[in-house]
Amino acid sequence: MTEHFLDRSVTQPFWDNSVEPRLVIDPGDVVVFDCPECGDQFTPDWTTEDMLNADGSKFHALIGSVYINSARPGDVLEVEVLRLEHHNWGWTAFSPGFGLLDDDFRAEPYIHHWRIEGDDCHFGVNGIVVPYEPFCGVMGVAPAETGRFRTIPPHFGGGNMDTRDMGVGSTVWFPVFADGALFSCGDCHAAQGHGEVCGTGIEAPITVTLRFNVRKDMSIREVQFRAPSPLTRTDNRGYHVTTAHGPDLWQNSQNALRYTLDWMVQEHGITRGQAYALASCASDLKITEIVDAPNWIVGCYTPLSIFR
Repeated sequence: MTEHFLDRSVTQPFWDNSVEPRLVIDPGDVVVFDCPECGDQFTPDWTTEDMLNADGSKFHALIGSVYINSARPGDVLEVEVLRLEHHNWGWTAFSPGFGLLDDDFRAEPYIHHWRIEGDDCHFGVNGIVVPYEPFCGVMGVAPAETGRFRTIPPHFGGGNMDTRDMGVGSTVWFPVFADGALFSCGDCHAAQGHGEVCGTGIEAPITVTLRFNVRKDMSIREVQFRAPSPLTRTDNRGYHVTTAHGPDLWQNSQNALRYTLDWMVQEHGITRGQAYALASCASDLKITEIVDAPNWIVGCYTPLSIFR
């Protein structure tokens, strides 16, 4: 087993199976990725105006690609998440044109900065603390199709999945579509709720350590993963849950979230914008019922342990 290092001097804000890989490794090797925050330009001092003038062409600033010897189309790339080390800060933001409640907040763009110490992410308002539970928002392999593709939508080979439970101790399996798999990662989050409702989690620069193997005894159509228990450290003081019903899961999700923001503002003394950012990093949207037509139920679960 050999350990390799990829710095952030070159980032890849796209998927393209024709690009020369930055690194060639053997199965069993470990790679350390020096991932910047997702925009590769934000700083702890940025204002909302700075955020609105960010260079969108740099998102997601992926690190890669990595060519894994012997990986061929039809194989499965196995990735073990070994370590995710923060750099003491992160940000959450929302801006026009993005987020579950974009229409509600279109005129109120906002950026919130977090201080990360040890295993805690400090919101900086009313003693609110969210556990440091990091993961790569983007992990994936190059698509089979030729051309250059945006990183925003996820695809069959993974990509921008923003799935919180792919953290340290998890194993992720990716179907391979191109020789060498051509793996890249980035868009690291220090924490995030299921849904990433405002469009961002705690976006943070994180040093990511992964081990790679090629599985020729597996066949999968899309990404699968195995996560360790417990899924979150917040599961120790109960939850406040808001629900919404109706025939449209998108609208139900919006309404359940709106009720959660109402509760946060009323009970915990934060602004509605702060509540939207906090919910994106700590609250989980869940489909709690989808069989009793014509109405389905969505719940928004907020762990009470974050309010100290």
